[in-house]
Amino acid sequence: MSDAYLRQILVRLRADTGPSSPARSVQAILTAPLLRWAGQYLVSMEPSGSFAKGTAIHGGTDIDIFASLSSEVTHSLAVIYNTLFNRLRDEGFNPRQQNVSIGIKVGAYSVDVVPARRQAYTGEFHSLYRRKAETWTQTNVVTHINAVRNSGRAEEIMIMKAWREQKGLVFPSFYLELVTIEACRGRRIGDLAENVWAALAYVRDNIMGAVFIDPANTNNRISDDLTVAEKRALANAASTARQATNWSQIVI
Repeated sequence: MSDAYLRQILVRLRADTGPSSPARSVQAILTAPLLRWAGQYLVSMEPSGSFAKGTAIHGGTDIDIFASLSSEVTHSLAVIYNTLFNRLRDEGFNPRQQNVSIGIKVGAYSVDVVPARRQAYTGEFHSLYRRKAETWTQTNVVTHINAVRNSGRAEEIMIMKAWREQKGLVFPSFYLELVTIEACRGRRIGDLAENVWAALAYVRDNIMGAVFIDPANTNNRISDDLTVAEKRALANAASTARQATNWSQIVI
């Protein structure tokens, strides 16, 4: 019964990420503004994040767009980020500065645009600006996408994201995905309720101290993306969830 309840939630919350998804119209709408921003230096603009990983749910960001610039761009990463923000503002998208992304609304869709510069003429390694720390980091979105898509834990991740959204928790998506994958390591695929139950226990018991490293950059500790207070809030919320007597008290 528990698995059936959680899968009913997935039917309602799972976002359409297929090739015919209406959210993909965002790419076409943003093509002209991004070309006006980057011109010949815009290498590509493709879906990334949860949308590309197949773990997107309604209520979060509908689609992430990764805007790849040529390695020939000589501007600093901060300038790249800020000029994109200004372009989106001037185009009427009412942008919001986030950490590595810029949040906008495109029609009915919530969109995060991530500007990044290739580290070489070819390849998938990019440098991107981390606004909160006023520094930069290396990333490889293909590595991130594959790490999640190949884990077999999409269902557990989506339920954990629904829990995060409904409880108003701060838990960056890639961090949440890595934590859920680790919590479910060795557990049978398909045992949805038992695996989510284990993930909540893992957050309760380990989120304060467990270290998670970016699979695309060993110098980037994903677990540093939350403060001690934010991690404590997650641990407390997971502890409360584990005391629930039925799943409807955890996620609906």
